Amino acid sequence: MEPGHVAIIGSGLIGRSWAMVFAAGGFKVKLYDVAQQQLTSALENICKQMKELEESGFLKGSLSVEQQLALISICTDLKAAVEGATFIQECTPESLELKKKIFSQLDLIVSDNAILSSSTSCLLPSKLFTGLKHVKQCIVSHPVNPPYYVPLVEIVPHPETDPFTTERTYALMRKIGQSPVKLNREIEGFALNRLQYAVISEAWRLVGEGIISPTDLDLVMSDGLGMRYAFIGPLETMHLNAEGISSYCERYCEGMRLVLNTFGPVPEFSGEAEQKISQAMSERIPVVPKVLDARRKWRDECLAGLSKLKKQMKSD
Repeated sequence: MEPGHVAIIGSGLIGRSWAMVFAAGGFKVKLYDVAQQQLTSALENICKQMKELEESGFLKGSLSVEQQLALISICTDLKAAVEGATFIQECTPESLELKKKIFSQLDLIVSDNAILSSSTSCLLPSKLFTGLKHVKQCIVSHPVNPPYYVPLVEIVPHPETDPFTTERTYALMRKIGQSPVKLNREIEGFALNRLQYAVISEAWRLVGEGIISPTDLDLVMSDGLGMRYAFIGPLETMHLNAEGISSYCERYCEGMRLVLNTFGPVPEFSGEAEQKISQAMSERIPVVPKVLDARRKWRDECLAGLSKLKKQMKSD
């Protein structure tokens, strides 16, 4: 897919980040929302972020801030926003009814060669796109928050999605510097959230049962597993921690089954455990907008630095 016009539907955090990613890739971007003030604020936020990224050396792409900003325009008219677009990325709040309404509207006005893509993190394509005239052009492209700093994109087809739509979306994501992965069929939570929720679930149980403190639990990931997982996944970790996968299974399968059989039921994520974890997290990072925003900024700077390091390591 050659650089051209991309439409972003929704100018919240994810929509703004997508707009920045596409602009960094040289694409013209029309950012749509229903309120002009929301769009004006979004554009100001994008400008501020890009200038900060340039100053810190983390700006993506070969274009300058001015060149990238020139590629982004805002629009409150849905039809005008998608006219001529080859790719449309929906970024509205995670509401099935709202998203279905948006895609029903888009279905009436898009061309027969435009890809209709959703940023949903958990809604199945079959629930979003079934019955649409352009269902073969519909797909989920689920980013990781924030997509500007974390490149993974899960590409999840509807049962009726044309394979060509999947391939075009995959190629586009590669072109703009993201790291797409293809799911062969839809499943609740896709891949990333199924893995994430498995970790959260066991973390919650360990803290709730008094095995470990919330702060130490987070250290197990940030200074332990996360160190490896920033560069290699769990399957390659197994492969390297023995003489290949078969060797790992031969050595550790009995111990793995023993531990896994001690896992409890899915937590309720409420009650005493919630209070304990909430108190620990709030003491460390008070639930105050200014403090939370500062911590998120720190997180994003760390992610940007890690992303830059990984890119350098791959090129070496």
